[in-house]
Order: sequence, then structure tokens, then C-alpha cells
Amino acid sequence: MSESVTGGMNRRSFLRTAAAVGGASLAGACGGIRGAGDSASDVLKIGYVSPQTGALAGFATADNFVVKQVQEALRNGFTAGGRKRRVEIVVKDTQSNPNRATEVTRQLINSDKVDLIVGSSTPDTTNPVADQCEANGIPNVTTIAPWEAWWNGRGGKEGQGFTYTTLFFFGMREFADCFVPMWQRMDVANKNVAALWPNDTDANAFRKGLGPMMKTAGYTPVDGGAYQNGVTDFTAQIATFKESEAELFTCTPIPPDFQTFWKQAQQQGFKPKLATVAKVMLFPSEAEALGRLTENIATDIWWSPAHPYKSTLDGKSAKQLADDFAASSGKQWTQALGSVYSLFEIAVQAFKEAGDPKDRDEVASKLRAMKIGCMSGDLDFTTGPKPGIALMHPVGGQWRKGEKFPWDVVIVDNSANQAVPVGGDLLPTNA
Repeated sequence: MSESVTGGMNRRSFLRTAAAVGGASLAGACGGIRGAGDSASDVLKIGYVSPQTGALAGFATADNFVVKQVQEALRNGFTAGGRKRRVEIVVKDTQSNPNRATEVTRQLINSDKVDLIVGSSTPDTTNPVADQCEANGIPNVTTIAPWEAWWNGRGGKEGQGFTYTTLFFFGMREFADCFVPMWQRMDVANKNVAALWPNDTDANAFRKGLGPMMKTAGYTPVDGGAYQNGVTDFTAQIATFKESEAELFTCTPIPPDFQTFWKQAQQQGFKPKLATVAKVMLFPSEAEALGRLTENIATDIWWSPAHPYKSTLDGKSAKQLADDFAASSGKQWTQALGSVYSLFEIAVQAFKEAGDPKDRDEVASKLRAMKIGCMSGDLDFTTGPKPGIALMHPVGGQWRKGEKFPWDVVIVDNSANQAVPVGGDLLPTNA
């Protein structure tokens, strides 16, 4: 989103004039911490943090649109704590930097005096945002980060949940449930799986969690080694993968590194029969950047126009939301569209359920106990693998040449979530 939120207005002027739903004055912002907000205010402030610029900007393509959609859906306000409330959304860009994520979250807490903070997209955002919220007693929900990377990366302790911070997404078990059925459908000479896992919070969660699950399923991970993000030469990893004769491939790099790796792999003759990738190739911008090498790369699909889910704010279906985004922006839908939208659904629901939506302790407790059927499906924060975590169940999708846009995702395996219809056959990435 960088500096532009809508039309020709910059983000700051837009938030001044339109973020208070219904064009309300922004006066009366809450103060204090840990339940000490101004209960008399009818404006509820939601801070939103995501990587709108930098290496992870693909995750935030739909942010501008989602903010406008939420504002429109709530233009007449809603009742919480026995009175009509309006919402103001304050947007912050991490620039794809975890230190910046910490800084802007502090701004939201100390300067903007928000009532609740939502955040999206990889542990580089979710973890520092959640840590600041937990330390300052601010209700928080984040998404699009494997729960293990969020929980373990923040020092979560067995049997104890966090007080103010929650997450909805999925983890290693769900990745396995998504990828293994696709591997099983491939006719391969061996069960070696080449794994490109860097040395970062995300990939280390895969190395520690998915690796053993692969072995249990009868597959052998061939770890290319814990390299540093930003490397430009993957010759050593490619040589390791070729030596193993692996015909299956998985990975969790940052998007620019995958683009580099995949091109070098083709040049150096590593052409796995099926690539099932995580963290990358999630969005159309990446598919377009990779060009012809995109075809039949498979990935985890947690939200799409084919998912049978609806908004709690205005009843809009997943397909309607995707179509509206395309009509508004001229761009293709992205998976993050549904997840980011649900952050605000959950925030509003927590406000509605609280006796006093300005009481941060009470709102945080409503988040931890949340059960909601929303744009991201049925989410239950009480039954997750850890307290305060709601699980989603991704399906397998492959990139194919599109009609309206250059590339589109086709659902090819719904073993993990049969509510989502299959739209095509699973094909080899490299025949």
C-alpha cells in the first residue's frame, strides 16, 4: 500500500478523512493501557500492520482494497457495549523489516492509542507485532504465519497461552496433509524430497516440524542446508538435490530467493517431477515474474474464490470478494485477500461480544474464546494446537495459464478440506 490508500489521496490524508466509518470525527481516541481505555468514546481504533513494501510486499497487494471494504461494510457503525460504535483503521507498513514492525506497532500503541491491533504476513510481521501487543496489554490477532513459527518463535510455553495475542492460520501438520497426498499421486523412482529451507524462523519451523512428518509418511527430506536469506548462488543446493535424484521438491524461502533458485535449477538441470512450495508462489505477481517456469508449480491454497465462505460484515461470498477486488483494482485475487479481511471480522466480533469494547482485558479474552464462521471459514480459537490459535486447512493448487490473467490457480487436491471443490487434475511440474 505504501503511501496510497485510495484514489489520489495519500494514506495519511485518507485516514484523516475516511477511516472513521461514516466520516465521523476522530476525536475521543482512547488512552491508557490494560483495560484503562476511555469507555465514553464511540470510536474504536484498529491498527493494521503488514509488509506493504519490500521483499514481502506481495502479501499486501489487497490491503488497500480490504480496508475500504471494511469501512464500507461498517459505514453505519455497529452496536458494542450497549451503544453505537464507529471504527477508525490506522495503517502501518513494516517495509518487510521485523525491526520496523516493532517500531510501527509501538507507534500504534503509544501515539495512535489504538484499541486493538491486527497484523498479517510471515513471522517477520506477526511475531514482533504480537510481542509488542503482549508486552503492552493490547488485544491482537494476526494471520499468514505457520503457528509453530509464531508460537515457538515467541517463546510460547507448554500449557500456557499468551494473554493478549492470538493467531489464525495453520502449521506443519496441515502442510503435510496438503502436500503428502499430492506426492502420493506422483509416480516417482524414490521418495526423496529436495527441501530448500533457509536459516530463518519460518524455515526452521519446517525443518523441525515438517521434516519428521515427511519421514513418518515414508518420505526422506534432502535438506539443502540452512543458507542465509538473500543469497544469489544456489549451485551447492542444486548439486545436493541432483545427487539425491529427488523427483519431489518443497521449500520455504523468501520470494525473491525462490525466483533466483528456480531459474538456476532449470539452468543446471534440476527439474523435479512435482514442486510443492510454501511461502512462495502464493500470489499472481510471483507467477508473472517467473514466467513460463511457473506452470504446474503446486502450493498450499488456504483461500480462493472457490472456497464456500462468507463475510460476517455484509454477507459477501468469497467469489464476490475476489470479483470485487478484480473490478476495483484491475488485479487478480490473492489468498491474502480473505485472510486480511477476516482479521477485521474477528476484531469487530470481539468488540461486539465485549461488555465494554474499550476494556482491553475483556476484548483479549473474547479473542481467545472466539468461535466464528467468516470469510476464512470456521475458526475456533479454543481448540487449536495451542491456546489462542485457530486452524485453517489448506488444499493443493497448481498454477496454470489463465484466461483473463496470465496465470491462475486450479484446485487439484482437496484431501485436507473437502468443502472446497476440485477444479482440475494434478499434473507434473516437469513432465
